[in-house]
Amino acid sequence: MAFSVVMPALELAQETGKILSWIKNEGDSITKGEPLVEVETDKITFEVEAPADGVLAGVRSHAGEDVPVGRTIAWIVAPGEKPPAETDTPTARRVAPVSEAPTLAPPSPARGTAKVSPKAKRLAKELGVDLSKIRGTGPDGTITGEDVEAAAKAPAREPAITPLSAVARLMAERTTESWKSAPHFFLVREVDAGALTAARERLGREITHTDLLIALVARALPKYPKLNAHWVGQSIELHPAVNIGLAVAVNDGVVAAVIPNAGSLSLAEIAAARRELAERARSGKLRPQDVTGGTFTISNLGMYGVDAFSAIITPMQAAILAVGRIKDRVVPVDGQPGIRPMMTLTLSSDHRVVDGAQAALFLNDLALAIEEGAL
Repeated sequence: MAFSVVMPALELAQETGKILSWIKNEGDSITKGEPLVEVETDKITFEVEAPADGVLAGVRSHAGEDVPVGRTIAWIVAPGEKPPAETDTPTARRVAPVSEAPTLAPPSPARGTAKVSPKAKRLAKELGVDLSKIRGTGPDGTITGEDVEAAAKAPAREPAITPLSAVARLMAERTTESWKSAPHFFLVREVDAGALTAARERLGREITHTDLLIALVARALPKYPKLNAHWVGQSIELHPAVNIGLAVAVNDGVVAAVIPNAGSLSLAEIAAARRELAERARSGKLRPQDVTGGTFTISNLGMYGVDAFSAIITPMQAAILAVGRIKDRVVPVDGQPGIRPMMTLTLSSDHRVVDGAQAALFLNDLALAIEEGAL
């Protein structure tokens, strides 16, 4: 029986995916779950895995092609079996690889028919001035040497435009969508992180403050199901599982890598999952399942020296926790001034789903768990 390999879709409004490279070749023996092909979407680069054991055959899309979601790109067949005949579908759009880009680049605009004096030509070359952008003041509009010198001294008028990568563009679209649609409100709580720091030192350097926070948040959320939910139309959908998204910085954007069923994992398992996700994110190897299904997100900027900040809620979620750095501060201790390692937590919530009292109770329980080292 033949199994089709199709261009997968993430949970977002993805229409196409670009074939970057085939990891396996046509005719290779394949084991179910083996990576077959590397694909790029607007969000991530990931590997498509084999849906079954067999032989890779009937490869229909090649490196550089932009393929519609759901289209068959190859088949897994039994040894000796032929792949099904290709159906009459539109041909995938061919996207030129990087090596072809110079041949496909549009030509530079022509300079026009304005007359240019010999002196102006010489000065333009010496001063690096574009003659096509100068309006001549000489007879019949001739560009003179004085025109070139004036242009060289004039401040640049055109702003620099930096194109966005796919990840940065998607992040901009998603944060804009969330900010416009979800009525955010913010609660701030200062927490004594002494017990958290002591727990990290006791458990070893492989465990980070973020790992501890993931564990504590995952344990607190079941008591407050609306913090682990999202707004759908005119109703609230409660998520049955606690899947913690962790904001991870990549080259020029941020992705929320997801640790599924975090409440049922040990600290060691959470730490291992977090390290693996962070490495995949930095190397551009996140898989679709790594970035979908999150129900609550944690964004920790403490390692960047940030004291506190407010985060924008991830779409399809109701809340996000922003974590600042741990810093020694003078605070009351048993009625006297004392120095304690303090940390600021800021909870952003969707007011359509969560009211202020629920958010406050959740944040209070989390703060107490941190201060008591309830791990």
